[in-house]
Amino acid sequence: MRQGLVKLFPQLAAGLVLATVTAGAWAAWLGWDQQRDVQPDGTTTGPYEAWQVIGLVLTLLALVYGAVSRDYIAAVAGIPVGLTAAAYYDWSDDSSGLFMVGVVMVMVGSLAVTAGVAAVIACLTRDGRRSRRTA
Repeated sequence: MRQGLVKLFPQLAAGLVLATVTAGAWAAWLGWDQQRDVQPDGTTTGPYEAWQVIGLVLTLLALVYGAVSRDYIAAVAGIPVGLTAAAYYDWSDDSSGLFMVGVVMVMVGSLAVTAGVAAVIACLTRDGRRSRRTA
């Protein structure tokens, strides 16, 4: 039992760090932009610009790669947790109440994409390690 906890602790700690860094990345890339842009035809867009979302995605890709390359596979769950918490905090002032639909979509989507990207990275890095060992 004790040995299992010793192996689980680094995963949990890395997951907590990833969740915190992910929420910070959300704040850095998206959290400061809260104003919708009004177009000449009266429609509104935003509040986020494409470059902000792309920056967040690239930051999160680096986090996933760093965690998977250090064999913190279970810790990758911290990224969807951080995104979900940040989205909830950022969008909770919506008076319509529909923000929870968006938060759930962020949770499900980020979990699916993070798991898929982590699996691809794990396969690619494991294949590279095997080929280096045999060479």
